[in-house]
Amino acid sequence: MKRIWSLIVASMMILSLALTGCSQQPAEDASKDEFKSQIFFKGSSTLAPVVSQIATEFIDANETWNKVNADFPEKSIDLFVSAGGSSAGVKAIIDGTSDFGMVSREVKDEEKEKIADYKEFRLGLDVLTISVNPENPILDVKKNLTTEEVMKIFSGEYKYWDEVAPGLPHNEIVVVTRDIGGGAHQVFQDKVMGDAQVKAEAIQEPSMGALVTKIMENKDAIGYASYGFVNQNVGKITPLEVDGIAPTEGNIISGAYKISRPLIVIKSGELLPQEQLFVDLMLSEEGMKTVEKMGYVPAK
Repeated sequence: MKRIWSLIVASMMILSLALTGCSQQPAEDASKDEFKSQIFFKGSSTLAPVVSQIATEFIDANETWNKVNADFPEKSIDLFVSAGGSSAGVKAIIDGTSDFGMVSREVKDEEKEKIADYKEFRLGLDVLTISVNPENPILDVKKNLTTEEVMKIFSGEYKYWDEVAPGLPHNEIVVVTRDIGGGAHQVFQDKVMGDAQVKAEAIQEPSMGALVTKIMENKDAIGYASYGFVNQNVGKITPLEVDGIAPTEGNIISGAYKISRPLIVIKSGELLPQEQLFVDLMLSEEGMKTVEKMGYVPAK
């Protein structure tokens, strides 16, 4: 019951944030002498469920800050986690509208230059798998795609499945991506597409969960699904090998599977004691177990 109540509270917080158009602001608006009981996270829709899970368990176990540290006041622990994409997470830190940004790609040098006293905390690794519906006949004849074949599929040079391999049906390939301006697509563009562009007809989904759902709903769909989401949906989507390398934990850690990306929490400036405490929790053995439980490769 306690856990359910925490989830309800978390949902109300997120709803409130949406309704007020981010009118609730992070630390800068509070008095320097006033203990800040609210901590805001914004960014990657891939990383948001991981941070939310750790936050929910933290609230369940403690409820108020004084139960975590006797020097803290008896104020409720309010952790706001808002998904909007990696670039939105970086922008929120640059604009000062969130305490922490969640990013599932490397942060660019030009972005770091805009963030005073830049800090980052690496929670884990993820890769973009090239995944299809388990009923897609390609799995019976071809379980590996070269980088060039992936590029041709996503660019529209291959329009039908029988152009990918003889014997496949003359069905149109349904390409599913994240929004083109998002962090996941940036990784895919850099590591697979190069100078080629994804075809205009591709379906752009607003979150990784929506992308995976589209693949599950359509046997002719193909998309770049997060490794974590593949592990959360075993049997519902199937990843292909790329250049003969399967997206396994071993190949991710070794770097053999090349469409990889880090899972990072970023911050501008020094951390408040309560912020440091929660960051330490995310990086602890307990936090790493949650990262692994959610399907990703923990940072340590």
